[in-house]
Amino acid sequence: MSVDSVIIGEGPAGVTAALYLTRSGASVHLVEQMTTGGQILQTAALENYPGYPKGIKGYELADLFAAHLEGLDSLERSTQTVVGVSGKAGAFTVTLKNGKTIDAKTVLVCTGAKHRMLGVDREKELTGHGVSYCALCDGNFFRGKSIAVVGGGNAALEESLYLANIVDTIHLVHRRNEFRARKVYQDRLKAMPEKVIFHLDSCVEALHGKENLEGITVRNIKTSATQDIAVEALFVYVGFEPVTSFLPQELERDPAGFIITDVEMRTSIPGIFAAGDIRSKLCRQVITAAGDGATAAQAAFVFLEQLHE
Repeated sequence: MSVDSVIIGEGPAGVTAALYLTRSGASVHLVEQMTTGGQILQTAALENYPGYPKGIKGYELADLFAAHLEGLDSLERSTQTVVGVSGKAGAFTVTLKNGKTIDAKTVLVCTGAKHRMLGVDREKELTGHGVSYCALCDGNFFRGKSIAVVGGGNAALEESLYLANIVDTIHLVHRRNEFRARKVYQDRLKAMPEKVIFHLDSCVEALHGKENLEGITVRNIKTSATQDIAVEALFVYVGFEPVTSFLPQELERDPAGFIITDVEMRTSIPGIFAAGDIRSKLCRQVITAAGDGATAAQAAFVFLEQLHE
């Protein structure tokens, strides 16, 4: 199997890149290990995506993305995990977990990032048993319960607002004395003191419970005072780490592991492009991922034209 471009990842960046490349006449193979949408499937609603002044639910936007891919000529799709990318410009080999390979002239990496773990004892054992990284996925299991959220960015506060409609009490734990999230999110949470309890300058030091989470220990970073809090769930939003393990080691990355590109989404390896949350950049939003995808597709198309000269 040989195509002009393999696109890895079917989130906003990958979907947009596929639309642009196929409509330019390129043959494209789109590989996604799960389903269309990427991280927007873990988002309750988007309030800042243009064209939806009343907002749109994450799964609804994902469904629209999937519908847009239907019927595109010269587009093949696989539900598989990519385990390796090798070769050079014009002659890359993309290896799938099932052992099959796809030959491609260019590769567009749109695999995004995954939630970073908190790094406390028994976190892995209790994941799925009270510890979660997706409020939309698991929040309903804890309806009317007391839960905790750790983090101070947009993701932590967005998901806290979603959970506030479901749970009884939220203990919001953040290691700094102020949040990095948008002020509108902070104001909404501060306006519900009967629902949200803030633990600033604090970190989660321990998890309690044998088979299921029963509580956490929170430590104040400044005073070292600790507090045991009974909760049935802990939702973790302490940043993201890029999904890049399948890529060549020589591909240039920043200190956090995100792929370094130029403004045209070109990486340090000619013929490999990166778009969306996988990139080293300031703003990681659905709208910026889509823009990256369009730019990467155009840059890849120009690269393909140059290969044919």
